[in-house]
Amino acid sequence: MQPDESQYLQRKCRTGDIDVHPTEKALVVYYEVEASILGEAGNARHEEKKECQKIIRLRSLNASTDVSALARKVVEECKIIHPSKLVEVEHLLLYLQNRKKPSSKSFVVSCCMSLVEKKEKKPSKPRELLPFEGMEIDEEANINKIDDYIELLYESMPEKFRGSTLILHLACNPDNLEELLHNEAVLGALARVLREDWKHSVELATTIIYVFFCFSSFSQFHGLITHYKIGVLCMNIIEHELKKYDLWQDELEKKSKDPENQSLRKEYEKTLKKYQSLLVKQEQLLRVAFYLLLNLSEDTRTELKMRNKNIVHLLVKSLERDNEELLVLVVSFLKKLSIFLENKNDMAEMDTVEKLACLVPCEQEDLMNVTLRLLLNLSFDTGLRTKMVHVGLLPKLTALLGNSSNHVAMRILYHISVDDKSKSMFAYTDCIPQLIQMLFEHGEERMDTELISFCINLAANKTNAQIICEGNGLKMLMKRALKLKDPLLMKMIRNISQHDGPLKQLFIEYVGDLAAQIKQEGDEEFVIECLGTMANLTIPDLDWELLLKEYNLVPYLKDHLKPDLTFNLCVSGSAEDDLILEVVIMIGTVSMDDSCAVMLAKSGIIPALIELLNAQQEDDEFVCQIIYVFYQMVFHQATRDVIIKDTQAPAYLIDLMHDKNVEIRQVCDNTLDIIAEYDEEWGKKIQSEKFRWHNSQWLEMVESRQMEDAEPYLYGDDPDALEQPDLFYMSYYKINYGLLKSKLFIILTKTYNWKGLSLRIPYWWLF
Repeated sequence: MQPDESQYLQRKCRTGDIDVHPTEKALVVYYEVEASILGEAGNARHEEKKECQKIIRLRSLNASTDVSALARKVVEECKIIHPSKLVEVEHLLLYLQNRKKPSSKSFVVSCCMSLVEKKEKKPSKPRELLPFEGMEIDEEANINKIDDYIELLYESMPEKFRGSTLILHLACNPDNLEELLHNEAVLGALARVLREDWKHSVELATTIIYVFFCFSSFSQFHGLITHYKIGVLCMNIIEHELKKYDLWQDELEKKSKDPENQSLRKEYEKTLKKYQSLLVKQEQLLRVAFYLLLNLSEDTRTELKMRNKNIVHLLVKSLERDNEELLVLVVSFLKKLSIFLENKNDMAEMDTVEKLACLVPCEQEDLMNVTLRLLLNLSFDTGLRTKMVHVGLLPKLTALLGNSSNHVAMRILYHISVDDKSKSMFAYTDCIPQLIQMLFEHGEERMDTELISFCINLAANKTNAQIICEGNGLKMLMKRALKLKDPLLMKMIRNISQHDGPLKQLFIEYVGDLAAQIKQEGDEEFVIECLGTMANLTIPDLDWELLLKEYNLVPYLKDHLKPDLTFNLCVSGSAEDDLILEVVIMIGTVSMDDSCAVMLAKSGIIPALIELLNAQQEDDEFVCQIIYVFYQMVFHQATRDVIIKDTQAPAYLIDLMHDKNVEIRQVCDNTLDIIAEYDEEWGKKIQSEKFRWHNSQWLEMVESRQMEDAEPYLYGDDPDALEQPDLFYMSYYKINYGLLKSKLFIILTKTYNWKGLSLRIPYWWLF
């Protein structure tokens, strides 16, 4: 547009909402500016609109202030507030007058207040910044004077500080950031002054970093900060300040060694005052620098660069401070970093858990919440969970179960309860009584998954289970479980039932209730847990025969041994498989009783078990439990004869005798030993198979020699050759020389234990 085409510029302001400042004693006025360029005829040639805000700080507002008079003064002096808004302004001022003063005096708390919300605390980034101590100035910053402020950056140190402070006041208003961005001179000058003079003035360094922090609050400006290498410079500054802090600490420690010396004591007090003044300024610098880095770490590539420059070390080192605002920021940063394995490992090496334990509990709610969430992230590591127990976090976290932050504390405790070594430690706290009380407070509602899962883990420990069952504990749990048909609560009861001793005796009066639940059609998961609970009750005083007859359980057990092969091929690890497995375990428990074993054998359960063994031969758990049923049944004369004479169970056991699973081999060997003892024919077959297995290499060699020389076996065709005593009863590693079929062999033997006998297995070398 040519200059002569326009007549004048028209500017209009429209007032919007008025609100209170979230942390300061100030009003925030939102308004819209509309600028129009009018032509000669008065028509608008070009229009632009911009949303703005103005902060009216009320430093004189206190408990004795006349709110009505102050409201009138604000409306009179602030031209963008229409007089009709007087009543609204008065109400807002009254709210500010009665509002409690925030505990924090720096920008970090206002930024971090939204980091942790109640129940679900989610981190959020600050958009409005508060001034820190030392940035007050007696001049109002004006964006039109930016060139004058840049010139101040080339003067002496006081002028540099004044110029940077004025620029900071401009940067605190987000509307000015874009204009400052286009002025390359101001940002370049600030970056140069920071690089050159940060060691000379902490206040100057803090102010300049704060300017760049204002830009870092918006992701689109992160490239600008990276261009001037402000992030690297901040990390160098932080590292230098932390080393300086250590030197201050050493100096104070040296001067405090002899408190009785008056001169040294005065010097110590003087140094302490100086130290405290310097510490305040240093912590302001650390807060601004760390927060700028936290904003930049939104980009994972930038975060990786920080990690390579040891950001975790700097943050963990800062946990030694007492400043709560700085700690909130540091712990929040660590929490963000902890989701990556490498950062978590760095924290483990730096003894982070020990330092965090000192912050639990604390009066500052934000600090408490973010600390618990960091501990929750770290608790996924087994080693760090063990450290949490060792540093005494268990009773501290238990004490928090009744607070509003109990959800996070309970999750951490749940993770700790996963480790068997840590389960027993809960018995020495009041955690279990609190959890049981929480369980019963739910009424008829389903319990929180975290709560019941925690209880399930604890019930797996015998000492904890005894505490749970104290008084009417088990009775109340059984009553609630049977009423609500809650499978998770029944799983907890099942864990209690697995412990030997007096605990199992408590279940005798509930066996009938459990058996009745099995026969009812309902939630299959609940039935599985009831079956598992009954299967754990290996109690001599329990009359299983009466129970099976009264509730007609034998047909139920037999019917549920038949797998649906089509279904199992489609859904591996299905609920049906779980139910069948629990039925097998239940049969194993019942088979310990002689009369029950006979009842089961007559019902045809053994062939059904063999059929199931064929169907589930790839599942080690199924195989092991079915073999255990055979092991229990061969103890009884009636069922032993059925297994040996009427089924092919011994043949299956021989095939499984050398299974890769240790537990299967052990149960199989024990079962075959009993069979061999009572049946001579199967005994020879078992003995022959064991010999063949242990001497397979030797037998292969002999067979190959026979094929070459067309000679018979070494011992001929005598079927009793394997019974020769000289083969089995030689001294350990004894060498015997024998001329066998014109071939000379050295026989080296090794001892194996079999049925209480020493079995000598030969190794052969031909020479």
